[in-house]
Amino acid sequence: MDTGSTAWMLASTALVCLMVPGLALFYGGMVAAKSVLNMIMMTFGAVALVGCIWVVYGYSAAFGDSIGGAGILGDVTEFFGMKGVITDDPKAVIPLSVFAAFQALFAALTAALICGAISDRIKFGAWMAFTGIWVTLVYLPVAHWVFAFDGKDVTGGWIVNKLGAIDFAGGTAVHINSGAAALAMILVLGKRIGWQKETKGSERPHNLPLVMLGAGLLWFGWFGFNGGSALTSSNAASVVVLNTFTATCSAMLGWLLVEKFRDGHATSLGAASGAIAGLVAITPSCGAVSPLGALVLGAIGGAVCALAVGLKYRFGYDDSLDVVGIHLVGGLTGTLLVGILATSDAPNGVDGLLYGGGLSLLGKQAVGAFAVLAYSFAVTWVIAKVLDKTMGLRVRPEVEEEGVDVHLHAESAYDLTHSPTTAPTPAPVVAG
Repeated sequence: MDTGSTAWMLASTALVCLMVPGLALFYGGMVAAKSVLNMIMMTFGAVALVGCIWVVYGYSAAFGDSIGGAGILGDVTEFFGMKGVITDDPKAVIPLSVFAAFQALFAALTAALICGAISDRIKFGAWMAFTGIWVTLVYLPVAHWVFAFDGKDVTGGWIVNKLGAIDFAGGTAVHINSGAAALAMILVLGKRIGWQKETKGSERPHNLPLVMLGAGLLWFGWFGFNGGSALTSSNAASVVVLNTFTATCSAMLGWLLVEKFRDGHATSLGAASGAIAGLVAITPSCGAVSPLGALVLGAIGGAVCALAVGLKYRFGYDDSLDVVGIHLVGGLTGTLLVGILATSDAPNGVDGLLYGGGLSLLGKQAVGAFAVLAYSFAVTWVIAKVLDKTMGLRVRPEVEEEGVDVHLHAESAYDLTHSPTTAPTPAPVVAG
């Protein structure tokens, strides 16, 4: 047992856990004041539900021995209820239990990412039902494809082993997966009332400092998300952390430059969104590129995502908080650029097109990325349609207009009225 690597994984797990409130605040600040609690509740609710599923059968489905050796889904019974996970194995580099906890947060955050695309208009109960079904039918198989490596007498997923595509920390399993699912949910659920009408104010973030705080927490936690995926306290983890920081910086600048030339000004929302776009783009490639490559990749990712968020107005889909524009497009950008910018000097040890590796790696990256996109979109669309026809997904129009916080949770984020608990003391009466 490598105590240094175990300590790093415990710390990385804690860092990734901090991304939960980071995501909640990032999303919460971008919606209207009447919807912020619902946005936070959907984030935390998804994490809570997925955490329970993970213990019962989720971890086994993702990391169990592949059923029939097909590389599609892990054996659900192998680690059912975390059987065998907490047993101390003196041959292991890190305890299986810390790896299970680390990956549980990946599953939870992937599901939570989707809610940003459908804010202000979905029932909380319907969201929770969707989350449980989606994680089971979509996330767990895809996680097995991408994260489950072959081992001694163990068969893993087809994308990482048979195809040989590179996804260091989840560009496909996390970002393309959640982005494609978000697009499917948007198409089934429909647009917000008053979308694109300035008088409704439905698109204006109510608290930009909250957005920036959330982005900062996500950036901080992402060092554990990417660096912890090295699974060791090593040079590989160090390179990944450096690349993660580098790409985020250049992506922020790339987004702001697009804003400046397109709109005439750089915004704080653009800075926060650009940082997240860079983090998304570097996630699959953080172990495959050099720091200079990360700089280039981040700048491309930030600029491309800044342009992509405008597609919702051209094609008419209401992606409330730009989940499609940032996570789907950013995930695709980072995954495909591995095939061009990868260098054998980086921890993954593979050369891309620019380093003499030819088109082979780019082809593998494309097959893996679009396979996940197609599967996630198709299955999510079916899940959403079935739920819409049975329990109904959307809140009533009056609930949407008055605010989902009060109607769904009986709470308000900001109490702007003063209600004294005791009656004021009457003024003394002066005779005469």
